[in-house]
Amino acid sequence: MRPEAGGHAYDSSTDRARRPDQLRRVVLASFVGTTIEWYDFFLYGTAAALVFNRLFFPTLDPVAGTLSAYGTFAVGFVARPLGGAIFGHYGDRVGRKAMLVWSLVIMGVATALIGLTPTYARVGIWSPALLVALRSIQGIGVGGEWGGAVLLAVEHSGGARRGLHGSWPQMGVPAGLLLSTGVFAAVSSALPQEAFLDWGWRVPFLVSVLLIGVGLFVRLRIVETPAFAKLKEAGRESSAPLRDLFREHPRQVVIGMGMRFAQNVVFYIYTVFVLGYGEKALGYPRGVLLRGVMLASVVGLVSIPFWSHLSDRVGRKPVYLSGAVVSAAIALPFFWLIERGPGFVALALVLALNVGHDMMYGPMAAAFSELFGTRVRYTGASLVYQLTSVFSGGLAPFFATLLLSWRGSTAVAAYVVVCCAITALATWLAPETHRTTLDAPAAPEG
Repeated sequence: MRPEAGGHAYDSSTDRARRPDQLRRVVLASFVGTTIEWYDFFLYGTAAALVFNRLFFPTLDPVAGTLSAYGTFAVGFVARPLGGAIFGHYGDRVGRKAMLVWSLVIMGVATALIGLTPTYARVGIWSPALLVALRSIQGIGVGGEWGGAVLLAVEHSGGARRGLHGSWPQMGVPAGLLLSTGVFAAVSSALPQEAFLDWGWRVPFLVSVLLIGVGLFVRLRIVETPAFAKLKEAGRESSAPLRDLFREHPRQVVIGMGMRFAQNVVFYIYTVFVLGYGEKALGYPRGVLLRGVMLASVVGLVSIPFWSHLSDRVGRKPVYLSGAVVSAAIALPFFWLIERGPGFVALALVLALNVGHDMMYGPMAAAFSELFGTRVRYTGASLVYQLTSVFSGGLAPFFATLLLSWRGSTAVAAYVVVCCAITALATWLAPETHRTTLDAPAAPEG
């Protein structure tokens, strides 16, 4: 036995699971699998902003059609807490690895089936109904993905670099966004508008079938996390993780949801709503907007680990709180910039996403994992992340569209500022956790 960074001793089997080669494999598996999951989820957002209103809600006027498309987009967020609860329950009872395999399969199959869904012109009202059903299945799959991928990296890390190692599944978000936006942009630019609306939009969804195979190959080669393996050996798993979570950690749940709120709103305002706003309200070419999102995604592959590593050094709270404050300060200038012309789109997106947003999103994986003890960590981290998404990110494009039609972009910026204030308050009240051990029962109050 040897002491770990947090001062806890592990037996030889756990120690072997934390070898550098295994840690590298785990980090890679977290990144690749999460990239594929978010490719599937974000693809729907891009299509909802640019295509679905025409194909699945053609009888409605443009604003109502866009709102309806964003409504189906929000359905996936409503299903995410259910996925978080189901996968969290079994992840805290059976293990992290098995749940990650199932989440990948469920998500990929649902995405491919969306690519086969007939449009309104073919089957009428059944078309949006099928879309809603498949989007719900997508939500369940991604609801179980994030918590498992994050715990896989963070619990294998275990020491003073948890923030950095936990940032790898976080980087799956810009990587998945880059991949989905890139594939969508490539197909869109390669085909005439008529062909793209007829069948070309389906291609990015069907590509998911190939990506599932890649993700499974990587994930099936990893081992269970040391923290859960130790818990399992001792026979101390929770029999009812959801019940124990709310009985033992109600304060951490509320604080975590508050910390998550602005990050999720900011992300979907700038990566989904802005696509439709720029093309329909400002008249910008679709490619300009997609390239701006892609550039911010590339920069995110550097900014997310940077802010995460900084949180290992100075603490989660200072970095996270700074992200909320910066996001609030950037909100109105963002719309000033983007409205000046297509040439300012990329600059506005990089400032909003890679500075403000990524300062919150980078440290989030480690911060949420450290809030809860091992017995309920999968359930706790997943529920905080996914339940908040229903009220924040899932509805953000919908609310932003309503506010835009009511009071213009200034109202949308004010909405972002209010959400950032909620997150800033929650972060201020949160405990500092970057020096705690993962085997501690829970994050210290304070």
